[in-house]
Amino acid sequence: MEAGPIYVQIGENVRRLMARGELNPGDKLLSARELAQVLGVNPNTVVHAYQMLEIEGVIETRRGLGTFVRADAPVRTTKQEMLQKAAKRYAQEIQALDVSKEVAISVLKEVIENVGSTS
Repeated sequence: MEAGPIYVQIGENVRRLMARGELNPGDKLLSARELAQVLGVNPNTVVHAYQMLEIEGVIETRRGLGTFVRADAPVRTTKQEMLQKAAKRYAQEIQALDVSKEVAISVLKEVIENVGSTS
């Protein structure tokens, strides 16, 4: 996960799991207490992350049943938004380094081709 408030990192990780298809509409999430224990954080931090995701329409809490990915969760939008954020960070770094678009695209292609071979 990236740096930043832990509750934001938790929310981003839930979105990433959805984008990768590891969390699907209707799936039940761990309770705030369970996830806090797994992550070693305060349960209130997870509650805050879940509240943020609920406000954004990603998850819903069903009283007495738990927290679930909404049936109408914006999975495609989430994936697109995450890709755009990553691309924007890369573009900002390219500008800061004063690198040409051609060189940046070439480096990106090289990295993409080698990602799977270095694991």
